[in-house]
Amino acid sequence: MKHQADSEVADSASADGNWRADFLAGVRVVSPVLVGILPFALIVGVSMAQAGFSIAAAGVMSLLVFAGASQLAAVSLLSAGAPVAVVVLTVVIINLRFVMYSASLSLYLHRLSAPVRAMVAYLLNDQDYMLSLYAFEQRSNTRSRLAFFMGTALPLWLGWQSATLVGASLGAGVPSAWRLDFAVSLTFLAMLVPAVRDRAGLSAAVVGGGVAVALAGLPSNLGLIIGAAAGVLVGIAVRRVTGVRIAR
Repeated sequence: MKHQADSEVADSASADGNWRADFLAGVRVVSPVLVGILPFALIVGVSMAQAGFSIAAAGVMSLLVFAGASQLAAVSLLSAGAPVAVVVLTVVIINLRFVMYSASLSLYLHRLSAPVRAMVAYLLNDQDYMLSLYAFEQRSNTRSRLAFFMGTALPLWLGWQSATLVGASLGAGVPSAWRLDFAVSLTFLAMLVPAVRDRAGLSAAVVGGGVAVALAGLPSNLGLIIGAAAGVLVGIAVRRVTGVRIAR
């Protein structure tokens, strides 16, 4: 504990003290992502209402799980009468990627206390992980990194919880003409744009997306898998040719 405290003090001494600016930088970066997250949360809320969840139950589930894909999968399984054990196991499997996310972020946040790291783990999702990882490389101070992370995570958390409750309240009253299903694609598109920082990234995005669209008619979503593989291979090839590496 003493070593940890010493590390935090040393870290604080090297800070630029402008944590508010780091927090606001996170808020600015995550703002475009919210455009996709809010309709996505509405979809989840509507799905829970249509599955028979009360508004309170939908709110509690959203607070405990806080993961769109997992919530949708759990609602679908519960609606089909699946055993609770199967639902829990499915949610765990879907969320296994957060183990990798946490391990990756621990390289940047290991100096924080255990309760703060637990809070970060609870707020962690696909969007703030991607956005924060890039920003962490540009910040040497742990508290500046935490401030940036909170700037991305809190708006996402508040937006998700609020929109889920609104969706659960509206239920089947949401007009189909709203076409909220675009939200998932929009969310990941907003995550992709900041990641394209050089020719290798741009090549991977263009080739991967182009191949996936061209092969969209293949069965079992094979076009998506082939597109992803093509994008990765092209990105690696371009990076080797240009010799550009991401600074860490």
